[in-house]
Amino acid sequence: MSQNTAQQNQSAQQQAKQPKSVLAGPYGHPFHPILITLPIGSWVASLVFDIIGLVSDDPEPYARAAWILIVIGLVGAVLAALFGFMDYLQLARGTTARKTATVHMVLNLGVTALFAISLVVRLTGDEDDVSIAGFVLSIVGLAALGLSGYLGGKLAYRYGVRVADEGTQREGFR
Repeated sequence: MSQNTAQQNQSAQQQAKQPKSVLAGPYGHPFHPILITLPIGSWVASLVFDIIGLVSDDPEPYARAAWILIVIGLVGAVLAALFGFMDYLQLARGTTARKTATVHMVLNLGVTALFAISLVVRLTGDEDDVSIAGFVLSIVGLAALGLSGYLGGKLAYRYGVRVADEGTQREGFR
């Protein structure tokens, strides 16, 4: 690899560590990773309520709680996507990190669509019972979310996207 290519790679990597704007979170403290906990937690909890509702004598409160949690997750997903997109814009085109981030983003948009469809199915069906179709959509959505989460971890922990550089990290070990 030529020195010029190595410098371009280093520059692209350093750019990926910096926030696009202060709205994306300060250097070393991006907002996207903390925001993803809202949809993940809400959607996992909705599946738990579905399971409880399936075995309960009175599934209505669990079915209602599940769709409320899906709504909360959808709101959180939109917020996380906005902040994630700001981080995405910092990635140089043609890099492995950008390609990985594109797959991560597409998967998350698909997951969000699955949960939106699940919500519609639940609200147009019998609200007093757990929707089997909604339940299945949630399982598929969470499986895809797991794959997307793996890619998000790869972006942060392998490629160092929005992670402080090693010089900054060394400060914590002095």
